[in-house]
Amino acid sequence: MPQKTILTCPVTGNVTMPSQNENLPVKPAEIAQAAVDAGKAGAAVAHIHVRDPETAKGSMDVSLYREVIDRIRDAGSEIVINLTTGEGQRFVPGEDEPKVAGPGTTLAPPALRVTHVKELKPEICTLDFNTMVNQTWTVINTPPTLEVMANAANEAGSKPEIEIFDSGDLNMAKDFIARGILNPPVMFQFVMGINFGAAANPQTLTYLVSQLPEDCIWAAFGIGRHSYPMLALSYLMGGHVRIGMEDTIYVAKGELAKSNAQLVEKAVGIVENLGGSMATPTEAREIIGLKPL
Repeated sequence: MPQKTILTCPVTGNVTMPSQNENLPVKPAEIAQAAVDAGKAGAAVAHIHVRDPETAKGSMDVSLYREVIDRIRDAGSEIVINLTTGEGQRFVPGEDEPKVAGPGTTLAPPALRVTHVKELKPEICTLDFNTMVNQTWTVINTPPTLEVMANAANEAGSKPEIEIFDSGDLNMAKDFIARGILNPPVMFQFVMGINFGAAANPQTLTYLVSQLPEDCIWAAFGIGRHSYPMLALSYLMGGHVRIGMEDTIYVAKGELAKSNAQLVEKAVGIVENLGGSMATPTEAREIIGLKPL
């Protein structure tokens, strides 16, 4: 097991809505405060999406990302900042003509999806290596798209965190490593429990971990009711962990979370009760190979 365990807190995501939990952060000030509070509770990394303050839907507005980052740093937080590039990957087939995009489609050119990374140069940015069906839509991330985005991250000095939703995604990531697009040690994040993706169970995670390249850093997390079981399993198998309101809005069965910090506090308790200790942001930077803040 790692000497210290890195906990990433994804504070808002882009799917869950305030109607499901009124404590979900939506405005930049709320998102930034959630990240700061998660850091105080034990998270070393904050994974950031931004949302349109009026509609609460996911956004790619660079000014919103900049405001969130500035607010986090102005508050004195040293938490590692990890920005998503997941916006702009959704395709909803038209009901009458499937090859025409229907309502809800967000599919965008790869260069647009990494504009905020190129301008703001976060320490980490995620790259979703999946093309898959999720609920009623399809997520599309082709190799040419991901190559553009990975190169942009490399040029910005941002460490890509590779999001793996199933075994084929990992095969594609290995191809990127072989072609020198992803540079070791590569960061992997296994996403477990999404409909039609990797199942949230020990057998599936064991297989995925067995296929990892030797020189890498990895973590796994579960969606919804799988969040805490997969957090414990990831730690016990030697990985890092993740918990936040992007992944679950409940702190216990039937009990809505009051904040991301509450979720983090519970996660820290689980890891520590299993014998682990949490990495600080400074220690996380050393483990990942990032420059000191």
